[in-house]
Amino acid sequence: MDIFRTATVEEGLSPEEIKTALLESLEGREVKNALILPPDFTRFHSNAGYITNVYYHALSEMGCEVDIIPALGTHVPVTEAEAEHMFGDIPYDKFLSHNWRTDVMKIGEVSAAYLEEITEGLWHDAVDVEINRRVMDPSYDLIISVGQVVPHELAGMAGYTKNLLVGCGGGEMINVSHFLGVFYGRHRIVGNVDTPPRRLFDYIQKNFLDKLPITFVLTVMAQQNGEDIFKGIFIGKERDSFEQAVALS
Repeated sequence: MDIFRTATVEEGLSPEEIKTALLESLEGREVKNALILPPDFTRFHSNAGYITNVYYHALSEMGCEVDIIPALGTHVPVTEAEAEHMFGDIPYDKFLSHNWRTDVMKIGEVSAAYLEEITEGLWHDAVDVEINRRVMDPSYDLIISVGQVVPHELAGMAGYTKNLLVGCGGGEMINVSHFLGVFYGRHRIVGNVDTPPRRLFDYIQKNFLDKLPITFVLTVMAQQNGEDIFKGIFIGKERDSFEQAVALS
C-alpha cells in the first residue's frame, strides 16, 4: 500500500504525522527480520535518522530482529557519536558498515548495447551490478530504503534506487553511474528524473531487484528559519512514489 503525505501548512508535517505514516506502512505485516538502509551522516538533514529510529523501535516491539546499514557508498563509516546524533537511541551495535570493496556480490550485468542506447553512444562497455550481499539475504522479510529526494548533479534527482545501487553498491556501479552523469552533462542532468544514471538504476531494479521485499521511504525537505521542514513523505514499492516525491521536490 502506497502512503503519500504532503504538508498543508507552512510548518510542514509534524513528527507525529510522520510517525503515523510510518506505522501505517507496517500494518498487517508479519516481519521476523528487517534491514533498514538509511543514508549516512552526510545526509543528516534528510531526517532519515528520525524515520529510522521510529521503524527500529516499532519493528523491535513486533519481535523483529533489525539490522541497519547506512548507505555509505565510498564514505567512511558512521561513528558512534554521529549515530547517536542522527539516529537517537538505537544501539550502536545494530549499525553495520558497508564496505564497497569487500561486502558486495555480483548479481548481474548491464550490457554495453543498453548503455550505448541510454547514453546516446557516450558509453560503450558493459557494467557489473554489485550490491551489498546482505541486501540479497533471503532471511530478510522486509528491506526499508530511506532517503531524501533532492536535485543531484550526477543522477538528476537523488533518492529511491540510488540509495541501494550507489549507497550499498560496489566500486564499478558507483564509478560508472557517476561517469554517466559527467559524460551526459550536468546541464542535462540536474533536476531531471529521466537521465542515463536513473535509467541504469531502473533497469537494474526491474531485472535484478524486483523480487526483493523493498519498501522505499522518501522524504522531501526544506529549510525555514534555519530548521528542517518535512514537506512530504512518500512510502511505496514502485517508481510512482519516487515520481510523486520528485514532483514535490
